[in-house]
Amino acid sequence: MSGAPGFDGTPVTSRRPRLNVTHDSWELIWSHVHRVLVVNLGITVTNLPLLAALQLSGQPWHHPVLFGLLLLVLPGPSIAAAFAYLDAAAVDERAPVRLFARAYRRLYGRALLVSAPFVLAVIAAVTDVVTLRTAAVGPVLVPLAAVVGLVAAASWPVALAHSAAGLAAGRRLFLLASYAVVRHGLLAVTNLVLMVVTLLLVNQAPLLGLAVLPGCVLFVLWRNCEAMIAWYRP
Repeated sequence: MSGAPGFDGTPVTSRRPRLNVTHDSWELIWSHVHRVLVVNLGITVTNLPLLAALQLSGQPWHHPVLFGLLLLVLPGPSIAAAFAYLDAAAVDERAPVRLFARAYRRLYGRALLVSAPFVLAVIAAVTDVVTLRTAAVGPVLVPLAAVVGLVAAASWPVALAHSAAGLAAGRRLFLLASYAVVRHGLLAVTNLVLMVVTLLLVNQAPLLGLAVLPGCVLFVLWRNCEAMIAWYRP
């Protein structure tokens, strides 16, 4: 049955719902998808040794030296390159993959120097919490170590975004990043939650997690870090 005709004479039951999305809207959607895919690809390729080590060893804490070195030299530069790529994509919505590669080569040394102190602080804090939790001084030192680790973890992407944006601050960068975390506590907590959830999900489903999550999460982190360091921009 064709159903009763509508006002325009077309049977009501023969009408099909249409998704009215303008050309500009589709361009915006696909530009975001393009950025996410490029960042996912860049993060995966530049962290292949770390991903392979995690695949071979389900308990990385049993190999602290190996995973400590990998964490020092791999994630920081790749995250800084992702932030620099997102900066470039804000101007050119279809920024090609080669911009990520160029940013990685250009920022590797600087990002490594910026990233290492924060990663070491987090590793030291986790080690202290695990070691001192049953000690007599544990009730005093464990909360302090936990706070130091959380502040260092939250300051890490802020410092990398600061470095990727070309805002040189020298030795003051570490204090500026920590100050930005304290000044924008809600954004810092949001970043921490996103990072923890991403790590947990990627650990549970590596292929699906790496194909979807890094680009989406880093886009949010990039926006948040941009807001956190905006006050320092000249």
